[in-house]
Amino acid sequence: MRGLLLAVLALLLVAGDSGRYPSQLVYNVAQVYPANKEIASANRTYLQSLYSSLWYAAKSGNQKAQSMMVAWATEHESVYWLKKLVSLENAEAAWALYQLIGEAESNAELMALAAIGNVPEAQLAFAMDTDNPNKREKWLLRAAKLNYLPAQSALADWYLLQGKLELARPWLEKTASLDMQSAFKYGRLLWDENLREEALKYFQQAADAGHTKAAEVIMLLSQYSPKAANSVGEYTWPTDKTCLQRIQIFATSLSTISRANALYEQFEQDLRLQALPLCIAPPIWLENNQLDCHAQYQGNNRLGCNIKPLGPAVTKRTLTHAVVVAEQGKANVQNGVMFLDMSDDYSVFVHELAHFAGFIDEYPLPKSSAQRYCHPEKIADFSVPNLVIEGAITYHPMATVNQWHEAVNAAHTTLTIASARTCDASGIKAYKPSHRITFMEHHDVGVIPPLYLTLWRQQLHNPDTQRPISMNLFQAFHQSGRAERAGYWLAEYESRASVLHELSEPVSE
Repeated sequence: MRGLLLAVLALLLVAGDSGRYPSQLVYNVAQVYPANKEIASANRTYLQSLYSSLWYAAKSGNQKAQSMMVAWATEHESVYWLKKLVSLENAEAAWALYQLIGEAESNAELMALAAIGNVPEAQLAFAMDTDNPNKREKWLLRAAKLNYLPAQSALADWYLLQGKLELARPWLEKTASLDMQSAFKYGRLLWDENLREEALKYFQQAADAGHTKAAEVIMLLSQYSPKAANSVGEYTWPTDKTCLQRIQIFATSLSTISRANALYEQFEQDLRLQALPLCIAPPIWLENNQLDCHAQYQGNNRLGCNIKPLGPAVTKRTLTHAVVVAEQGKANVQNGVMFLDMSDDYSVFVHELAHFAGFIDEYPLPKSSAQRYCHPEKIADFSVPNLVIEGAITYHPMATVNQWHEAVNAAHTTLTIASARTCDASGIKAYKPSHRITFMEHHDVGVIPPLYLTLWRQQLHNPDTQRPISMNLFQAFHQSGRAERAGYWLAEYESRASVLHELSEPVSE
């Protein structure tokens, strides 16, 4: 009771100052409220009297009074007084009210008012709420300039997404010491600018703060280092297995060496493929700009690179095939080269690896490809191991079906032939040796039937099905008018074919 009497007396003193200067009134309230905070929270009448006293100063433009009212109204969830303050166009009150009443009921005008009033949280929310790129950049920039860390990080991400690295750089530099994600991204940026010692510091900083990707980068840098394509050394291939295909993975950047290493490690652990007579060497990390790669290489809607710089490595390592992991683009195989991007997972790699052995996709091919592979006039040339198409009886389809029968008979299993969708676009029926969805139709969920592994092994022992990287290099140098180098790689291709014929033996099942 005594506390309440003192509080009422203090309130009377405050009220008595209501006709005086607003600053004096604010001072008096500021002295009274902390001492009587518990009473104010428990006694609504007393609290409302305090609000009323402050309101006199607030509506006269006193910023301290408005700030005190925003803080108290937010603490006590007073929608009424927040709305009163919003009527004065108080940005902090608008943002507090926007958060208090919930998005479902909130008025976009509240967020806009708060943003215009330089409330950085509101500016960030306003930026992320719009699909207009110019507006988003404008409000992110305004919030970032108020030293609001989340906005600075978001602005850096926005510039990185737009490929505006120079604009992202200063904001990442500001936030790198405060945020492990920014430290990692800044390290990546510095690495790409060849400021590698400085980049390592930020990678380590992010890793020490618990950033898993940064820790992975530190580990990768202990295993690999970038090198020029013409400085790649020799490699000793395994002697305990036959390597009818000698495959080298090349990474083109810090981003892609991570993916390349993951693909290699997963292959090494993949028991399904261990019996195949092919070998894959650990990845080689190429220096920046060693390979000219594009998502739509030479006008095609697929990833590709100028592979001519790989020639010395192909020679030194006696490679038959290469895998190039680049930044972005559609995965594909061109003769002896596979192109993947940093988002392609191991199932894509295995699917494309089967293309090295002549397997064809079992999903519907685009019309142009279907006409190329499924046209009746070209049926005699259609001799992939996992498909036959309907048409005139010719040697190749019958030989393929006989190959299927021989394989399942040797394994004491039954052959099931089912429809395939490969040639749907051409209106021609196609058939595959499995009723299941295989990895050649859906790489992510499809299976590799035992018969397909048998066919894969047989294909690798058939030199006539091989399209090694020497063919790619011959074509690349020929197209660029370098006849001497083209002739060298044509001779390599013919020589490799002869070697494969010597190595190949009948496959016993």
